[in-house]
Amino acid sequence: MAGGSFAVASGGKDHGANFTGYVLLSCILAASGGLMFGYDVGISGGVTSMDDFLRKFFPLVYRKKQLAVATDSSYCKYDNQGLQAFTSSLYLAGLVATFAASYATRRFGRKPSMLVAGLFFIVGVVFNAAAMNLAMLIIGRILLGCGVGFANQAVPLYLSEIAPTRFRGGLNILFQLNITIGILIANLINYGTQKLHPWGWRLSLGLAGIPAMLLTVGSLLICETPNSLIERGNLDKGRAVLRKVRGTDDVDEEFEELLEVSRIAEQIKHPFRNILKREHRPQLIISICLQIFQQFTGINAIMFYAPVLFQTLGFKSDASLYSAVITGAVNVVSTVVSIFTVDRVGRRALLLEAGVQMFVPQVIIAILLGTGIHSGSQLAHGSAIAVVLLICLFVSGFAWSWGPLGWLIPSEIFALEVRSAGQSITVCSNLLFTFVIAQSFLSMLCHFKYGIFLFFAGFVVVMTIFVYFLVPETKGIPIEEMTFMWGKHWLWKRYVPVPDNRNVVLEAAARRPDPEQANGQNEKHAAI
Repeated sequence: MAGGSFAVASGGKDHGANFTGYVLLSCILAASGGLMFGYDVGISGGVTSMDDFLRKFFPLVYRKKQLAVATDSSYCKYDNQGLQAFTSSLYLAGLVATFAASYATRRFGRKPSMLVAGLFFIVGVVFNAAAMNLAMLIIGRILLGCGVGFANQAVPLYLSEIAPTRFRGGLNILFQLNITIGILIANLINYGTQKLHPWGWRLSLGLAGIPAMLLTVGSLLICETPNSLIERGNLDKGRAVLRKVRGTDDVDEEFEELLEVSRIAEQIKHPFRNILKREHRPQLIISICLQIFQQFTGINAIMFYAPVLFQTLGFKSDASLYSAVITGAVNVVSTVVSIFTVDRVGRRALLLEAGVQMFVPQVIIAILLGTGIHSGSQLAHGSAIAVVLLICLFVSGFAWSWGPLGWLIPSEIFALEVRSAGQSITVCSNLLFTFVIAQSFLSMLCHFKYGIFLFFAGFVVVMTIFVYFLVPETKGIPIEEMTFMWGKHWLWKRYVPVPDNRNVVLEAAARRPDPEQANGQNEKHAAI
């Protein structure tokens, strides 16, 4: 999602817009929704590895952890459906909330949706930090999940619409970058609070209130996007806000483009029905499969349960949280790398390279664990360090490929008339399979043991083959010309009819006599 506008930004017409301090501040405040999401992802794994937390809410898990000495029980000591529900309930709630958020963002605007997200986050944090029983804990996570549903729908859209064209990619990716930073911060906080007995876990959960307040207050300070105002009929206010965020009074051309986009959007009455038509089937299949494969790389299992996983592998409590911090830092740095490589080497090259980079470490880890952990023993020190390094190699490969590209490619390939519906389906698919992995990983770890890494490695092979044969390269192709791309693919050309070039050109020329202006405007429409 965060990477979706990066490619568009490089070729769009800028209309003389300036990069204002107000736009930068607005984007930073809005992107704090990603910081909150990342913090929620990272904090749960560290908290669920803390003895004080387990003793209060999951005493059976605590006892199994204390008694775990044999290999089998070591792998199974965290196997508990309630413990997994604590983590996964957030994503199931986010999946349900996405449907409401999609309507609210379109009907009431981006700014109110971010405010609702912030309020959900604050109430959820209060429930979690003050939890006296498991029910309060789960209710808090569900409220946080509702916040995630609203934030993930509204924030990337806000960033795309508020930023000037030539800066849109860098500002939009703030959301995804903030997610990785949030995970890293959560791991650092867990590293410190696990020494504070018996209330360290409450501090870990309660500090989530800082990014929650930042998003809530920020949503009150920022302005609504011109796109949303125009879409909802507030034309005068939309023009005034457009002048403010562009830093110039010369906004007539862009304003007319926004009016045209709004008119086109009003003509699409049933986008979710239209997206099921045969000509949209390749885009739908690719988008859904990318979300499934993104989760079945095993990345979220590592991000959610990194401290738990490292403790299972024989690390002490301090060492496991420290190792989680290292993987979180690698995740942040590698996400930044993707910004500078995706439009140079292409989407397919990154995905295919990452297939090898993620497959090899997982196989080696499985071998090290299978041969290095014996009954009543822990992993040797050298092997344990090797496992951490291999996991870092795996995380870096994911972070500069399947992480951002799992959102970027779906945002590029859908036709304008079904793009909003396609994005909603993409988000829902992602949250659904995130929930599946979060709810099942600890049980899979118990039953598969070291074979869990071979399980995910097998999926990496399948997804790499999928990319090689079925995912076309979209680098350098304007979004309005994606329809022509399908006609060159050996399989998808059977589904997507290639429109008549002559008719397309004549129709565009009739609306915009200046060809250069038409090209810039089309790309602006695509970016919006």
